Amino acid sequence: MEFIVEMLNIRKEFPGVVANDDISLQVKKGEIHALLGENGAGKSTLMSILFGLYRPDSGVIKIRGQEVKMTDPNVANSLGIGMVHQHFQLIHNFTVTENIVLGLRGEKADIAKATKRVKELSEQYGLYIEPQAKIEDISVGMQQRVEIMKMLYRDAELLIFDEPTAVLTPQEIQDLINIMKNLVREGKSLILITHKLKEIKAIADRCTIIRRGKKIATVKVSETSEQEMADMMVGRTVSFKVEKKQAQPGDVILDIENLSVKNQKVFGLKNFSLKVRAGEIVGLAGVEGNGQAELVEAISGLVRPESGSIRLNGKDITALPVRDRINAGLAHIPEDRQKHGLVMDFSIEDNLILKKYYERPYSQRGILNREAISGHARKVIEMFDVRAGQGQQSPAYTLSGGNQQKAVVGREIDSNPDLLIAVQPTRGLDVGAIEYIHKRLVEQRDNGKAVLLVSLELDEIMNLSDRIAVICHGELVDVVDGDKTNENEIGLMMTGIKKEKTEDAS
Repeated sequence: MEFIVEMLNIRKEFPGVVANDDISLQVKKGEIHALLGENGAGKSTLMSILFGLYRPDSGVIKIRGQEVKMTDPNVANSLGIGMVHQHFQLIHNFTVTENIVLGLRGEKADIAKATKRVKELSEQYGLYIEPQAKIEDISVGMQQRVEIMKMLYRDAELLIFDEPTAVLTPQEIQDLINIMKNLVREGKSLILITHKLKEIKAIADRCTIIRRGKKIATVKVSETSEQEMADMMVGRTVSFKVEKKQAQPGDVILDIENLSVKNQKVFGLKNFSLKVRAGEIVGLAGVEGNGQAELVEAISGLVRPESGSIRLNGKDITALPVRDRINAGLAHIPEDRQKHGLVMDFSIEDNLILKKYYERPYSQRGILNREAISGHARKVIEMFDVRAGQGQQSPAYTLSGGNQQKAVVGREIDSNPDLLIAVQPTRGLDVGAIEYIHKRLVEQRDNGKAVLLVSLELDEIMNLSDRIAVICHGELVDVVDGDKTNENEIGLMMTGIKKEKTEDAS
């Protein structure tokens, strides 16, 4: 049989939005088929239908040529379909094996036999998982391998990966690509939901592009450029290069001196000093877990430093509470939009006034002014193209990850801060949304604001930053001009090797 899966004329409607509008998708046995689309285009909805999490309003699903009804994920599992979710479904104080057999009965749930089987599968597919390790003790990349193992243990023939690289480091992404190639070599078929064009070019055979719930095309990846795929996905020509004029740095807005911050009992940040001026973007480059989180938490007021000082516009804010820092001109786009950026059960309009609900016109004498709150939300939603089925009344959890991110970015920029700390501002966003947010960050700079950009995406750091500060093991390695360095040099500094100051250094 040529196609392992056929989804024909699938339609799915939610209140206020058609998520899938007559979409057809056909996946060949033994191929890696990418599903590409903007945030909120309907990719995850389509795959949730295939996995039995949603039922389509109309359309047909065929597995190996036979029409099937996907009533729930157990049916999908029994037909050999597994899904590796973007947000992992793991119990942290259970071991790897306990998580893998969770929900199974009989022989498959026997821990001793399961441990042996997990070891065998781990070696067969190059996963290298320790079956007895606790989830809380292993890295994010390793946790994702456990999710993959759950599917393999259940004999999945088709594996659906939903935005699998959103939370991985560059090295873990490369490891995942190798694992995916091993899976295909062993006879599996893969569907990859993503909007990262580089990864599609690196691994996919074919790609189906959807835009605003409609299928645009299915293309052979080897015969289609990244630019062509991006243009089809967004519906216009997308620029990958950030257009920006030379920075005109002004006064020092953020002045960090000899800052040391503890992470539990050890120093995550040691004797760190950095200045960020008005009218410049300073990028902080480093491998994840090298002190970035401690620095951002200390600046934003979430942790108290052990020593050192933080000054904003010349005022010492080292010991100030969070609200006073916000009032002093600080805005913060947090790394995790769901944990620290939004209250997921609140509506978008309520999330957009979280930092100023106590101010006029949003409230008076403790009573919220709904009209003013709704008007403000409509303005931000329109400015930042936040797509939500029920507009500003939509609960945050109903939005796609990318639209949640746009809401957070919109709220922070709308507060007109003097200092904007942007941590992973485009994590999980498609090329169109990335281009837009990059423009807004440059706009902040050009309006005389100071921007501290913390990102694990080296491309983003190189593209946006006027100066780049490199951090390793909690210490500042060096600060270099963005236009006088390259990825290789920054990559070396991220390992702790300082740039040589020589006469003939290029």
